[in-house]
Amino acid sequence: MTAFLTSLSSVGEIVLVIALGYWLRTSGKLDEKFKGSISYLIMNIALPASIFTSVLENLTRGKLFSLASGLEYTFTSFLLGYVVAILAAKLLKIRPGRRGTFINMFVNANTIFIGLPLNIAMFGKVSMPYFLIYYVMNTISTWAIGVFFISNDDPTVAKGEKKGKKEFNWKKLLPAPLVGFLVALVWLLLDLPFPAFFQSTFSMVGSIVTPMSLIYIGIVLADAGLKSIHFDKDTIGALAGRFVIAPIIMICVMLAFKNMGQTIPALEQNTLIIQSAAPGLAVLPILVGQAHGDVEYATNVVTTSTVLFVIVMPILMQIIQFI
Repeated sequence: MTAFLTSLSSVGEIVLVIALGYWLRTSGKLDEKFKGSISYLIMNIALPASIFTSVLENLTRGKLFSLASGLEYTFTSFLLGYVVAILAAKLLKIRPGRRGTFINMFVNANTIFIGLPLNIAMFGKVSMPYFLIYYVMNTISTWAIGVFFISNDDPTVAKGEKKGKKEFNWKKLLPAPLVGFLVALVWLLLDLPFPAFFQSTFSMVGSIVTPMSLIYIGIVLADAGLKSIHFDKDTIGALAGRFVIAPIIMICVMLAFKNMGQTIPALEQNTLIIQSAAPGLAVLPILVGQAHGDVEYATNVVTTSTVLFVIVMPILMQIIQFI
């Protein structure tokens, strides 16, 4: 019961800051330019700085190699997630224009704007190394595989219209936060000095990630409109994939590795499970729109999952106490 109340309190704090962003946007205090600016600030400046300092503060060269096993769990769970998602899309007969969104909802999570602040609120910055494991795999999965399903789910092709040739954007595989992580790893392995002046500066800049990310989510919810939320067969299936099937797959994968003699720290286990149940990708509607897919459906599942995570997370926190 104590764990449930603690998680409920953490989620409550998150909801209040999201509500602040929602109110600021609906009241006209923040305009559309601010939304773009805050997204750029978080993704390209504050988050890379936060990740860089977190790696140097929470990792050692010895601990770094011990985290490699975490990539096995995440890789396996993502692979199984795609298999289950594709089968579910066929079983539920998800129509063209929605399939890419449906599959991505099963597998890829909003690790940055919700997963990160949620993890820090629940487990503290000491959990950052484990979060980064999931973040790296989620980034690769999203931009190397997830976008493939979306771009090949163009309903205009089904109607006989010619589909333009699309080139893969390799830059998407190296977003600024991931670059910050990779640079930090090199810095750590080479045992380079990091002056206290720069460390405190990076920490100060990085500290804005959590509150700004939550305010950004509030702005997104305000723009999407809570009144637009509705439930149909395809939406319920996608939400079940995100909040039920994805964490179940992650739990089963780690239990399987445990049965094979693998030791998994409780903090790592909890972090990976929580991240596997984070809401859908905030950029899904944009990606779907570029592929001429069902943008309304993509917006609905992202908005709905972002709202429902408030209910799901405390329940999931209670469940993982018994794993």
